[in-house]
Amino acid sequence: MELALDLPNDLQIVSVLLPIPALRPYSYSVPEDMQLAPGDFVQVPLGPRKVAAVVWDDADEEESTKPVDPKKLRAVELKFDCPRLSRQMRSFVDWLSDYTVSPPGMVLRSVLRAPGALDPEPPLQGLRYLGGEPERLTDARRRVLELVWENHQGEEFMSWTRSGLAHAAGTSSSVVDGMTKLGLFEIIQIPAPAVVASPQADFAAPKLSQQQRQAADLLVTSIEQNQYSCLLLDGVTGSGKTEVYFEAVAAALEQGRQVMILLPEIALTTTFLERFEQRFGAPPAQWHSGMAPKMREKVWRQVATGQVRVIAGARSALFLPFKELGLIVVDEEHDSAYKQEDRVFYNARDMAVVRASIGKFPCILSSATPSIESRVNADSGRYQHIKMPDRHGDAVLPDLSTVDMRAHPPPRGKFLSPVLLEAMKNSLERQEQALLFLNRRGYAPLTLCRVCGFRFECKNCSAWLVEHRFRNQLQCHHCGHSEPTPEACSNCGTLDHLVACGPGVERLAEEVDELFPEARIIVLSSDMAGGVSRLRLELEAIAKGEIDIVVGTQLVAKGHNFPQMTCVGVVDADLGLANGDPRAAERTFQLLSQVTGRAGRDGGHSVGLLQSYNPEHPVIAAIVGGDREGFYEREIAMRRQSSLPPFARLVALIISGPDKRDVEAHARALKRAAPQSSDVYLLGPAEAPMALVRGRHRYRLLVHAPRQFDVQTYIRGWMQTGPKERGQIRVQIDVDPQSFL
Repeated sequence: MELALDLPNDLQIVSVLLPIPALRPYSYSVPEDMQLAPGDFVQVPLGPRKVAAVVWDDADEEESTKPVDPKKLRAVELKFDCPRLSRQMRSFVDWLSDYTVSPPGMVLRSVLRAPGALDPEPPLQGLRYLGGEPERLTDARRRVLELVWENHQGEEFMSWTRSGLAHAAGTSSSVVDGMTKLGLFEIIQIPAPAVVASPQADFAAPKLSQQQRQAADLLVTSIEQNQYSCLLLDGVTGSGKTEVYFEAVAAALEQGRQVMILLPEIALTTTFLERFEQRFGAPPAQWHSGMAPKMREKVWRQVATGQVRVIAGARSALFLPFKELGLIVVDEEHDSAYKQEDRVFYNARDMAVVRASIGKFPCILSSATPSIESRVNADSGRYQHIKMPDRHGDAVLPDLSTVDMRAHPPPRGKFLSPVLLEAMKNSLERQEQALLFLNRRGYAPLTLCRVCGFRFECKNCSAWLVEHRFRNQLQCHHCGHSEPTPEACSNCGTLDHLVACGPGVERLAEEVDELFPEARIIVLSSDMAGGVSRLRLELEAIAKGEIDIVVGTQLVAKGHNFPQMTCVGVVDADLGLANGDPRAAERTFQLLSQVTGRAGRDGGHSVGLLQSYNPEHPVIAAIVGGDREGFYEREIAMRRQSSLPPFARLVALIISGPDKRDVEAHARALKRAAPQSSDVYLLGPAEAPMALVRGRHRYRLLVHAPRQFDVQTYIRGWMQTGPKERGQIRVQIDVDPQSFL
């Protein structure tokens, strides 16, 4: 079928995909004076609204044979002056929609996150030198002319903005205005400037070690082959993986290709951005949720036109409309932040591999602790496995040991063992830094009344309120509800009998301050006041040695380089193992390995101590014993024996609504409607561990099937024949779930 149908009245029709939860594109008529092709960005009417959308590819044969009543069609109103969405990107939207069992329009919403970028950026008013000198040549005018001639290229003079020329010449805009009135400059229109300068592949080539050079050569070879490949860059913390994949970035730039680098915490990666600029002479453009709307529009547009060559972004950067993408790098590929769990559920790491496969170019996955899925793919030969087992330069891995809390308990009411405190003291005496890691924000995870036993719980979620003593608040970390910390129990009214149970990072900082009153202490947590800007300043202060003791959550584990850090203490190494999550062992191993890897990155002796009440646990023993391969072998064998991913398929169905009985009834009706299959095993419905979130009760169904089973077709058929969403009941589909809460 052709894109445009010639009907008896010469009316042309196109399929248009809209950013709404519709299962297929809508048909619109095309005005006589408009030419459209797949990928064109258009504006169409939708009810009373005008919506930005994309002309899509042909409908399937079944849909294309349905007659179209021209009288019912509405016309495309506008074609945007914007580069088309490429065939590769349209295929990626369709693929992701099919895999996640999500309406394609909801995937397209992620592409159309900056609708203002569909119109060209307005040109700026600029100046161009026409030649000559003023009769009265002041020092300020001389500086302007000297600058203009310094940037003279052949017979052409560089164009300047009025303010840019004045600033570069070190004078005021009035001087430039006066010279323009004298006829020395003409006013012209110049294109909007790039958001960042173009990176130069050969700006500052690094001196790589033999291990790094061997790994870099393999990556560069994959770029030169100009075809799809997926490479797992597997190197211990401090081995220099970033410098290695920068060589692949340089090779892609030399080939005239664009590059996407995905990072789990783009808003916090000051060090990464600085290292990139040192290597390539210019920073990458950024893409994340914290950007101002106008900057998002500029970056989106310049990615589409090819003006931006490298993007460093969060998972949503996957949906940017690159003109000539030739490489994707997923840094810290194991990180759970790559999982999107809202509306369209997807794993950005896996979708990055898919996008590279569709585009026929390489994808690099980089990690010191690869995910089990990536490790299995590497072991099977599906991914090329590039190993970097040694730290770069003089750096050595820290000496790791456990602190048996049964033998060396802390004083009553405290949380730090004397063994850990002694190690911290030794580091401080050498004027080095210490890090305490606890993956709990706030002061205490639970507040209760000593008299009646009342526990402060969120009104909207089945979660305890966390005390934040610095802000004098009790806060829910799931819905954001907060209330002032009361002086009296809200249940029995007793004054001064509320007690904080358990430690958070704020409480640890209080304990450390009592023990080391002269030390400079900082708390690093994502919910501290000041947001991203403050966190960047604090990370910079730590790197410069302006802080003695860092107390932090998992924020401190994400690839930071603290040269003077020689002592790392994990306050509760058992914390992540105390639940039924099938990924608990993997996540604990990854997190604790990353945290302890912050020590000793600049050479010299360093230590990592893990406080544990169960030091014999296989995960704890593997980390301390340096038995990395043993851990992967055991975990992979367990997954295979238990028929868990990546050796089986899981799909979670989360049913939610404001009324618990209605939610449970819908979940049970949904299970009864499930198609019968000997390959599928259904678990549930069961109340979710987090049974109430943001005022919505939650039940879960879990689909378990063999690896080769077409679970998407099964789910799609089930949703078509099963009970439909009604009222405020919602059913969310999570293919390959990472969270079981």
